[in-house]
Amino acid sequence: KYQSYILPPTNKSQAIHQHNPPYNKYCTMSESIQKQIEEIEAEMARTQKNKATNYHLGTLKAKLAKLRSELINGPGGKSAGTKNAERGFDVTKSGDTRIGLVGFPSVGKSTLLTTLTGTRSEAAAYEFTTLTCIPGTMKYKGARIQVLDLPGIIEGAAEGKGRGRQVISTARTCNLILIVLDSAKPLTHKKIIEQELFSFGIRINQVPPNVKIIKKESGGIGYQEMVPQTKGMNSEVCRMVLKEFKISCAEIILREDITVDQFIDVIEGNRAYIPVLYVFNKIDALTIEELDILDQMPNYVPISSQHQWNLEELMEEIWDRCNMMRIYTKPRGQIPDYDEPVILHSERNPTVEEFCNRIHRTLIDQFSHAWVWGKSAKHQPQRCGKEHRLMDEDVVQIVKKAG
Repeated sequence: KYQSYILPPTNKSQAIHQHNPPYNKYCTMSESIQKQIEEIEAEMARTQKNKATNYHLGTLKAKLAKLRSELINGPGGKSAGTKNAERGFDVTKSGDTRIGLVGFPSVGKSTLLTTLTGTRSEAAAYEFTTLTCIPGTMKYKGARIQVLDLPGIIEGAAEGKGRGRQVISTARTCNLILIVLDSAKPLTHKKIIEQELFSFGIRINQVPPNVKIIKKESGGIGYQEMVPQTKGMNSEVCRMVLKEFKISCAEIILREDITVDQFIDVIEGNRAYIPVLYVFNKIDALTIEELDILDQMPNYVPISSQHQWNLEELMEEIWDRCNMMRIYTKPRGQIPDYDEPVILHSERNPTVEEFCNRIHRTLIDQFSHAWVWGKSAKHQPQRCGKEHRLMDEDVVQIVKKAG
């Protein structure tokens, strides 16, 4: 009875609009940046690596770092991982340390969280069971360790695929990352996750390079090498990289042998250096010969979260990688409190002052001296000042100033 028809466009702009729907300006720009990144990577792949090409490769690496920062944060954004990047999951930090479970979907992260902490995280036979961050707390040697079960990530997570940015942003806040892998799956999964974390500014199992950059208002570029550079750094490459980052006046002091990539990381100034432990789950599906092959890989722990195999070794590795120490408090005239130790983090032994600040930041103002029992004391007890370095399982009694 009724006929439906489309009116012809009245002008040229309406005709164009019908054939070309509105586009997302940011998506188009992201595609353009991604294309530039691919072109630079292709050029780097076909460029031979020798002393003659160091300058050219350094230029390409500096451009690549800037483009990746723009891709993650949008045009004109700051570098990877800053407050302008996509926010992670809102999980309140609690306990003495925080570790995150990162991995592909269906590798057993939720089962591992339930086994370690008792917190129930839904586990099923299909992928992407966990869609948000599930926190749990486990106790080990008196320390309360917060464990975060993060959603599974996929290839391209650093560019935002599958909520990848939120997952990796939360991983940046952890003291230790556990990369959970399925023992029956190919080891290429390990490389993919490492690349995604690297693209988002996380440097796994590395320490910050010993490089000093002092920006100046005038005077040009000053370049000093305290040790010989054998990995591609020299004054010409340094000046070219600084020019790419629009730094014209600075004093550069290299105190160790570094690569161009490490120098770019120092200039960016926002890289997260986080220890990583590779947890190979589902080892009950492997043979002894296959386990012997995996055993050659560093920084790894084989477990079976379903059967609770080898979890004690995993807990001990977590304790060692987080550099945690137990210090017991002793009230005057009472026995030490061995149930609730004060947990300190330090690559080297912490001082009595750090111990006081961990208890309360105003305690050091009233500090007179401390009595210390344990391995760090020359005799039992030893009267110490605030510079005394403590050792694991020391007992400390703080004495305040009179009046």
